[in-house]
Amino acid sequence: MKANAYFRLTRHLVSGLVLFAVLGAGSALAAGEVVVMYKDPNCGCCGQWADHLRENGFIVNEIATREMSRVRSEAGVPRALGSCHTATVDGYVVEGHVPAADVKRLLAERPPVVGISAPGMPLGSPGMEGPYPPDRYNVMSFDAQGNTQLFNSH
Repeated sequence: MKANAYFRLTRHLVSGLVLFAVLGAGSALAAGEVVVMYKDPNCGCCGQWADHLRENGFIVNEIATREMSRVRSEAGVPRALGSCHTATVDGYVVEGHVPAADVKRLLAERPPVVGISAPGMPLGSPGMEGPYPPDRYNVMSFDAQGNTQLFNSH
């Protein structure tokens, strides 16, 4: 009888540990995704976007470069979707002031795209907040052929 109770207790403990490991590791991974952001050394709004991502659980490494056109081109960002900074996260490209919620959605859904972009520098987007009325703007996804599709509207 005692051996049977011990077996049940052990089975429940092991099941609980496995569940904790799976859920805990997934949460830690999602919360600690590493973003590598390339920006012009003179850009201030890029740092504010990086802070927005950090506030939402991302780890952001900022790399200052004067070669942003080259960085965007090598990342496969279509010219029409360009912005002031280019980031990579878990195999995807994130161009411009994309909200952290959209980056998280991209990583959760894992669509077959190169990345997403908030083209230009929309007023009111993360890192572009200020006393002026915010713009309505779209976040677009793009593939390796330069095809674009609406990812989200703000």
